[in-house]
Amino acid sequence: MNIKSLGIHLMNRLSYPQKFTLIGFLFAIPLTLVMYLLISEINSRVDFSQKEIYGNQYLRPLRQLREYIPKLQLLNYQPLNTNLSLPDTRADLEAKMDANFQSLANTDRQLGNILMSSEKFNKIYKDWQYFKLRRSQWSVATYDFVYQRLAADINRLSARVGNTSNLISDPDLDTYYLMNATLLKLPEMQKILSEIRLISQKISLRSDATPEERAQLITLSSKLREINEDLAINMEVAFSNNHHGELRGKLTQDLNFFNWMVEQLTKQLDQTIYETVGIKSYDYINGSNWALNSSFKLWDKTVNELDYLLQYRIDIFVNRRRGISLLVLIILALVIYLFFSFYMTVMQTVFVLEESAKKMASGNFAHKIILDNRDELGQVVGAFNKIADALVGANQEITVLNDRLKAENMRMSAELDVTRKIQQMLLPKERELNEVVGLDIAGFMEAAEEVGGDYYDVLQHKGRVKIGIGDVTGHGLESGVLMIMVQTAVRTLLAYNEPDPVKFLSAINSVIYDNVQRMSCDKNATLALLDYQQGMLKLSGQHEEMIVVRCNGCVERFDTIDLGFPIGLDADIAEFVAEKSVQLYSGDVVVLYTDGITEAENMDKVLYGLDRLIEVIEVNWQRSAAEIRHAVIKDVRSHIGEQKVFDDITLLVLKQK
Repeated sequence: MNIKSLGIHLMNRLSYPQKFTLIGFLFAIPLTLVMYLLISEINSRVDFSQKEIYGNQYLRPLRQLREYIPKLQLLNYQPLNTNLSLPDTRADLEAKMDANFQSLANTDRQLGNILMSSEKFNKIYKDWQYFKLRRSQWSVATYDFVYQRLAADINRLSARVGNTSNLISDPDLDTYYLMNATLLKLPEMQKILSEIRLISQKISLRSDATPEERAQLITLSSKLREINEDLAINMEVAFSNNHHGELRGKLTQDLNFFNWMVEQLTKQLDQTIYETVGIKSYDYINGSNWALNSSFKLWDKTVNELDYLLQYRIDIFVNRRRGISLLVLIILALVIYLFFSFYMTVMQTVFVLEESAKKMASGNFAHKIILDNRDELGQVVGAFNKIADALVGANQEITVLNDRLKAENMRMSAELDVTRKIQQMLLPKERELNEVVGLDIAGFMEAAEEVGGDYYDVLQHKGRVKIGIGDVTGHGLESGVLMIMVQTAVRTLLAYNEPDPVKFLSAINSVIYDNVQRMSCDKNATLALLDYQQGMLKLSGQHEEMIVVRCNGCVERFDTIDLGFPIGLDADIAEFVAEKSVQLYSGDVVVLYTDGITEAENMDKVLYGLDRLIEVIEVNWQRSAAEIRHAVIKDVRSHIGEQKVFDDITLLVLKQK
């Protein structure tokens, strides 16, 4: 069978609702996958930009610390230079720094895990607390060293935040160069300006600068000029690639002013290369102060614009996500509408065909289907009408054949024969019984008529052994069919690995009860189920007593009256179902039977009885299961004699190996 034929075969086995469900499912899978990938990509970009905003949120209090630490360092030289005037006292600056550290601590608690910054922040915060405790014991040189280390740690924390918040990897040119300014260029320039101011402050304490200090000022001036030029170029790239065109107008004035301030300061510092030129330390201090203030103002505005652009980018992605979702929903609604319309058209044709078939079945062969379909379904309707025309001619011949069949009563005989054969086919085979590990099993069932109502089965599924025995009230066709239903229900539930006896018996009862109601008959059944595993037997359901002969010859009887309820008698029997466990040991014998044995009559109307059954088992319990079965059946037949068998006879013998 090729792939095409296999596909046609499989589709033909499905109903139209199943076919349409399958097609819809196959359509929905790629659509859902594509939508998932698109939405996932958009969500990843939103998360990427949101993480950058988190980075800016973390950098703001760090920027304040970069401003206050050099000022605090400069205060150490105020007692040495009466001409030095600073707007803030040490207590004011330390209070501001404490407030910034508290703000930074709150931010770190919120974002530390995301930005992986907590370890570095905690170290900086501990160093700051240690500094406040020990600062009165340090010299100016020690002060400078501690301040420089604290500033370096803050710069390293800023770099860590830039890396972990995606700022360093921003994909757009405008936001990338704004990030470059706030994360790299401006902090580096602020560091250089602070160093120039500190060196100038040291020089102001003496009459002139040392050669080393002149060299430091020249080197710092060169670096500052180079970074200033790079900053101007980078910001111009950001302005040129800003699609809104608003960035240039918002930042140009502050950027140009800062660039000009730095240019003026570097021009003054360049004169220090000549030893004949005096050092204008106060001019350098004032120039670096103005440039620092301008840089912090520019940093604040740049970060705000960067946040605005990042939020604008997030809004675009969110709107795009909404648009894609809306488009997919519209397409999906349209497809569902077309799908449903096509389905209704097909089902309308099927309904018309079904109604016409019912009328034909009732003998109205003249009924014609009128359906305005020009597709393949219309061809089916045309073919159906042709079949109806052909059936009109064949109706008389079919009627004659039916009368002949009724006269001969062939149908009922065939049904009974088929049902009897099905019953025999469903009984467990000798090979199946031999495959059960741990038990020696022998069974016997003989119907009182052609079709019996007794049931027994031994089933194995995935290591579980399920043993069942039951008795449907009465015998004949209805009882036999009901027995087949019970067998099918038990096998189905076992295949679905239902371990709970209450659910197991309740499900069987529900199926049998509904079928009994549909059949409008008054049948019900007793049913006992045994679960066997490694010597443990679990009994549930209501049936005849279970007889157990122990390996020492002791007989035990287990009443099942409180373990269940007749099957098919009530819609819900869950509250009546219980379970009893019986441990089997090597040589123990278990006997299950139906009332066809204990109520078997002889010619004198004397019943065989349970006591006689137990006596036969006690005599033969040391034999094999098959020999015990043979002994019991032989004794029952001997008791019945020439009397008619009124009920089905079923026996099941289990012996623990």
